[in-house]
Amino acid sequence: MLRNLIFVVDLALLVFALIDCIQTDSILVRNLPKTMWVFLIILVPVVGPVAWLVAGRPERGATAPRVPWPSTQTAGFPEYERPRAPKGPDDDPDFLADLRAGDAEHERMLRDWENQLREREQRLAQTRPEGAEQAADRPEPEPRADGTSEPRA
Repeated sequence: MLRNLIFVVDLALLVFALIDCIQTDSILVRNLPKTMWVFLIILVPVVGPVAWLVAGRPERGATAPRVPWPSTQTAGFPEYERPRAPKGPDDDPDFLADLRAGDAEHERMLRDWENQLREREQRLAQTRPEGAEQAADRPEPEPRADGTSEPRA
């Protein structure tokens, strides 16, 4: 009976210490990081939970520092010195000017490419023999069953 009582007390101490450690805020844990305390409580049967209760558990009355909600916090700036939220891209004149400059540059590049293409076509038309243009426009004749060919309609 005594053996069973020792086992139950050990198990109860382990469960209590483990739950207490897991629920404690990480900022308030003393001497070791919280994960190390959890491993110590689980791996070292009696000594781990007792060590947690003596050396790791936060002192009585210790509370985590409270941080007010960001919407109510002025971040230390008076209202007139508070940094302004960034503008949207459609409200930023520099961004819009960059867009217009980029559009103008693309239009210029397209005009240059079109001019280069026209010049190439003109040079190609001058070097091509006169009959080659007409032959390229004519459709190829289709072969007939009797072996002769007939132009496509």
